[in-house]
Amino acid sequence: MVNIAVLIPTYNNAGTLAQVLQDVLLHTPHVIVVNDGSTDHTLEVLDQFPEVQRVTYDANRGKGIALRRGFAYARQQGYEYVITMDADGQHFASDLQVFHQRLQENGDAIIIGARNLQQENMPGKNSFANRFSNFWFYVETGMKAPDTQSGYRMYPLRQIAPIRFWCPRYEFEVEVLVRGAWKGIKIDWVPVKVYYPPAEERVSHFRPFRDFSRISVLNTVLVLITFLYIKPRNFIRFLLKKESWVWLWKEVVLNPHESNGKKALSIGLGIFMGIVPVWGFQMLVALLLATLLRLNKALVLIAANISIPPVIPLIIFGSFQMGRVWVGSDATFVIFNKHQTTEAIRQNVLQYLYGSVTLAVVAGLSALLVSYVLLTIFRKERPDG
Repeated sequence: MVNIAVLIPTYNNAGTLAQVLQDVLLHTPHVIVVNDGSTDHTLEVLDQFPEVQRVTYDANRGKGIALRRGFAYARQQGYEYVITMDADGQHFASDLQVFHQRLQENGDAIIIGARNLQQENMPGKNSFANRFSNFWFYVETGMKAPDTQSGYRMYPLRQIAPIRFWCPRYEFEVEVLVRGAWKGIKIDWVPVKVYYPPAEERVSHFRPFRDFSRISVLNTVLVLITFLYIKPRNFIRFLLKKESWVWLWKEVVLNPHESNGKKALSIGLGIFMGIVPVWGFQMLVALLLATLLRLNKALVLIAANISIPPVIPLIIFGSFQMGRVWVGSDATFVIFNKHQTTEAIRQNVLQYLYGSVTLAVVAGLSALLVSYVLLTIFRKERPDG
């Protein structure tokens, strides 16, 4: 593991840091500790381990800053990877080899040590936070994750170096996974052991209200970026590849195990979900419905991408026009007006909602019928599989 350093950020963990370092040094001499402005006797503990490399500064800046400074230092020392461990003693140094083995097997990736979240002494707030984080990670990346909160991780330094991160504290560990996935960095998991001491002995600098709030704000921003930029970008990249069209035609359109009706219904549902006003959840609801109805998930999701930014103004305009049918003489299209009253705003919203649902139904049914006709012409009917 000569090109891998173990990186340990610490803030006032003097009571456990010495044992953590002793355990890690049994497995590797390549250890970096980032002292994030500790006010206890952390420096005295570090002085007992002159072989350990250290980065230290006076003011506490947060775990995200500590990790980022550790990454920069490790790159300067010529390391290609770092394995991050917490300083509170919950991680087992014997699992370091598990990360090394997975790296050799699968190549460069951000590798997360997945904990057993069902073990007896797992704090309840940790289990909730992890389920919460795993859900939003799936929304933002489309990846199902067993554990997105574990701090026991391996990072490929060269791959993450170009990313300019925003977050200074605990939320950084969410940001690095999501933005790494957006950059095409592989995300992988390996099972690891974890030790949680009894509640009266537990030392944690995680502040539930403050840190959950910061993580929630981050996820709000990431979800907006996901649906306004990342998903449209990925869809356009998909369409620009010749092999994507070949796959779409052979494996999706000509799939012999689905009837023309099922394929047409998949396209119609996708168009409907792309327009109906369930903002931010179109893809999730579309995937759920496609699963429940046993439709072609690929066709549903591809069709749902009708709501990409270049088309959004047309969808909004069409929704308002459709909404005129329902509100009659109260119809309007004056959205931006400094003299808008509360009643006028309410009217605009109602007109848009009525119209967008109507447009979604009309467009979905039209897509279903047109698709069915075209499939009947260009493809023989096949029995459902």
